[in-house]
Amino acid sequence: MKDYSEKRDFHRMKMNSEIELTDGKGVSFPGICKNLSGTGMQLFVEKAFSEGDRIHTLLPSTSEQFPPFETECRVLRCEPEGDGFLLGMEIVKVKR
Repeated sequence: MKDYSEKRDFHRMKMNSEIELTDGKGVSFPGICKNLSGTGMQLFVEKAFSEGDRIHTLLPSTSEQFPPFETECRVLRCEPEGDGFLLGMEIVKVKR
C-alpha cells in the first residue's frame, strides 16, 4: 500500500536537465526539466503558457545507447517562479 503522502501511480524522478520546447507556432526555446514521471513532467521556462497549450518537448539523451526522449505535452498549470515559470505538464504522447 502506498504511503498517504505519495498517492501517485508513478513516482517522480528528480532531474535538472536541459530540454528543448517547441510551441504550437513552431517557435523553439530552452527550458529545464525539473522532474519526470510516467505521465508528466515539471519544466522551468522563461515564457508563460496557458492551461491547455500543447508543447513538443525533446530531452537529449545522456548516453549513446538511448535515443532522446521526445513527447507531446499539454500544460496543466503555469506558476510564476523566480525569473520564470514552472509548468506542470501532462505527457499526451511519447514520440520516441
